[in-house]
Amino acid sequence: MNWTNLHEYPKPEVETAWRDFLARADFSAHYVSPEYFLEPFFREKKPFAVLAWDEGKMVGVATGLHESGQVHCGLKSRPQCCFDKSAEPGIVAANLAEGLLAEAGSETLITLYSMSSLDELIAFGYRCEKQEGVVVLDLTRGADALFKGFSSNRRTNVRSAIKKGIEVSTASTREDFEAYYDVYAKWCVRKQQEPVRFETFEQALLLSKNRRLFLARFEGKVIAGVVIRLSPGGMIEYAANSSLEQDLKLKPNDLLHWRVIEWACSEGYTSYNLAGAHLFLRKMGGTILPVYRYRFDRTWLRRHELKEALGHSGMKIYHALPAGIQNRVKRALKREE
Repeated sequence: MNWTNLHEYPKPEVETAWRDFLARADFSAHYVSPEYFLEPFFREKKPFAVLAWDEGKMVGVATGLHESGQVHCGLKSRPQCCFDKSAEPGIVAANLAEGLLAEAGSETLITLYSMSSLDELIAFGYRCEKQEGVVVLDLTRGADALFKGFSSNRRTNVRSAIKKGIEVSTASTREDFEAYYDVYAKWCVRKQQEPVRFETFEQALLLSKNRRLFLARFEGKVIAGVVIRLSPGGMIEYAANSSLEQDLKLKPNDLLHWRVIEWACSEGYTSYNLAGAHLFLRKMGGTILPVYRYRFDRTWLRRHELKEALGHSGMKIYHALPAGIQNRVKRALKREE
């Protein structure tokens, strides 16, 4: 076999080969590294990794989870597949496809997100859909050059936050984690989301080689924070942000991202994946890189694909309706709930 499926942290010889591979990979990130198996968020979701090999050398990896009768490798905001830039794409695709099929077993849908195209997967039953993509900053340009690439109001907001006395530091103590968790819990109430338990939250932040929490304080009080994931020597990724609504006028989030960029440049990271492409993120400059979704629908008549296509068609029809009729549809659907 030219592929290996793992369900726990790799043995030393595999770990060494994996780390050597990440140094050659196109987009090496935390969730495609061995530390993926240390993540507390995924313990109940059967995390796995498929490692592709060519003549004894690792050339590709996809990590993922089993959920709701499906296998999925990442999201469009955080692809969980990368491969050796010098490898033969056909070999990478064949070995990943075989490994994912074995991993899926009887599960009928396999979804894989990648920041590099791997259209050779199409020959194995996958369909490709190009997603909107994510803003990525090239950290090798240096912090000063990146700051100049910010929009004018983003630069103004950063300077204003500094002038108003916002201070940013990395969290290092349980008290820091608790202070941010309080902000996060209030943010969850505002967004009507269920918060992660503090114990799980703390375990994730204690993986300090792969995660950092940056805190913004005003007059000594934590008012916002940004969590980033790390792949040493490779990519950092924007993972989460929470802030107090009443303090948003102080622009803590603008300053937080700037301090993250300064820190990452000084530490030698190569790129910053902002995990989206909405306006707030685009104002930091950078390049919008596409994300490719490869999906293998194994059901008869490709029922998953059909359901999605019908959903897209329905939304197009809905948006073409006059505003008054759209409102009637909304009210009717609300009564159905």
